[in-house]
Amino acid sequence: MRKQFLFLLFVLLALSGCAALTGNDPLKVTLAGIEALPGQGMEVRMSVKLRVQNPNETPVNYDGVALDLELRGQDFASGVSDVRGSVPRFGETVLVVPVTVSALALLKQALSFASGNNSKFDFVARGKLSGGASGATRFETRGEFDLPAGFAGAAGPSPRD
Repeated sequence: MRKQFLFLLFVLLALSGCAALTGNDPLKVTLAGIEALPGQGMEVRMSVKLRVQNPNETPVNYDGVALDLELRGQDFASGVSDVRGSVPRFGETVLVVPVTVSALALLKQALSFASGNNSKFDFVARGKLSGGASGATRFETRGEFDLPAGFAGAAGPSPRD
């Protein structure tokens, strides 16, 4: 019984050592841009551009991408793409993912916009690059952006004279 335990312990240590030898750093994903797409019905469609940087010695191949966007702490948009490609070693690429925003998500953001700080929006983008047999590479990026000057004031209540 003791020999089996030691053997199992040895195998587990060996496997964890192999996992540590890969030494891969996580991909860095940033939001590179958003463009409007034609919508359907009560939904809004956008094209989200993600800049993916690979700080590793080996390329990262992907076969599909999924993306969820959170805006001001609330679920906002989601999308998938069957795009296929590779992020070169010590290189970068820009992926385009079409996303859909529901009418309910727009309503929630409008209510949040009307009752809070209207000049800054914080966001979280979470997703994964599907890697086929090698599994998926998950990512998360956070940030904040300012509305253009004059926009927040135009959207909010006007001061009384």
